Amino acid sequence: MTKDLWKGNEAMAEAAIRAGVEAYFGYPITPQTELLEYMARELPKYPGRVFLQAESELAAVNMVYGAACSGVRSMSSSSSPGISLMSEGLSYIAGTEVPAVLVDVMRGGPGLGNIQPSQSDYFQMTKSLGHGDYHALVLAPATVQEAVDMTYESFALAEKYRTVVVILADGAIGQMMEPVELPPWRQPLTEAERPDWALRGANGRPNRVLTSLNLTAEGLEESNLRLQARLAEIQQHEVRWEEEMTDDADLVLVAFGTMGRICKSVLRTARRNGLKVGLLRPITLWPFPSERLHELAGQVQRLLVVEMNAGQMLLDVQAAAAGRAPVHFYGRMGGMVPLPDEVEEQIELLMREGTTRPYAAQSSANGKLPSLPTRVSHPVEGSRHDNITTY
Repeated sequence: MTKDLWKGNEAMAEAAIRAGVEAYFGYPITPQTELLEYMARELPKYPGRVFLQAESELAAVNMVYGAACSGVRSMSSSSSPGISLMSEGLSYIAGTEVPAVLVDVMRGGPGLGNIQPSQSDYFQMTKSLGHGDYHALVLAPATVQEAVDMTYESFALAEKYRTVVVILADGAIGQMMEPVELPPWRQPLTEAERPDWALRGANGRPNRVLTSLNLTAEGLEESNLRLQARLAEIQQHEVRWEEEMTDDADLVLVAFGTMGRICKSVLRTARRNGLKVGLLRPITLWPFPSERLHELAGQVQRLLVVEMNAGQMLLDVQAAAAGRAPVHFYGRMGGMVPLPDEVEEQIELLMREGTTRPYAAQSSANGKLPSLPTRVSHPVEGSRHDNITTY
């Protein structure tokens, strides 16, 4: 098939339309607004499909909730502070066990922050996407093509596991333009294909009830156990990662999304310079590829986590390594993107001095550089705790 040049946000919207999305509800926020604008222009062209710009992110996520309960393929998209507003509704969706798709095009924070690309929603998406004992299935694209493929697949995953599936991109992926091969068309579900739990009107059959409300401890625990069993199934079948040149590596880079892409360039340069560097790029952030990272930690000298945040995925890598190898970190915050030469410098520091400078030093107003901590996890012999982070 031929490839066409697409902007990331618009490509994800087109992928969702081709996957048979029937209802989109959202609210504008940069840097994902082009996704909403594309949906506003294109989705109503198809009979029976609905676009609605809600009055807020809170309203949008609850519209997704209602549409999902009727068995309709529904989705929303937003960016970091907008996702925060959706967290209650996402928990309701998870507790009700209905499928929904969400695209988060991350921006710098905390607070209103800025519209530059960031990866600071990692905690929010993998650890705290609303209250309660649940996880969304989180996919992290590193290219526009991956963003298209993941968006297209996300509806099938959401329906298979009756859960929330998140495409966790960032402003760079959302705004960049790349050649893309678009997927084939899927038609929306027919009435006969709707799931047997969907609320479609009780004409000629007993009524159905979908709710996240359960007023007895025994009943709510039963619901939670069912939810945990489904999450265990996701962990068993859906862990995904990409791995390059790890067989003989002394140092393995661990990075996701845009940073994973940048680290591929770093990897090539390091290998040309005779350094045995490998790369593991998590594709699912939840479930996380912990087992593979645990194996790698037992065969390499050290791991270097690189993120566009203060070190969020770092905690999952430390837990996976379990003290089998030192875990180092380098990151930029506030919408700053680490460049290849910065990461290469950290690798050289590690090879030479056994440590990194975890954050890029930025000049203050008086021209002086702030003092920066050394951040590295060390195995602790004879301790119950597998590693300690020192500052």
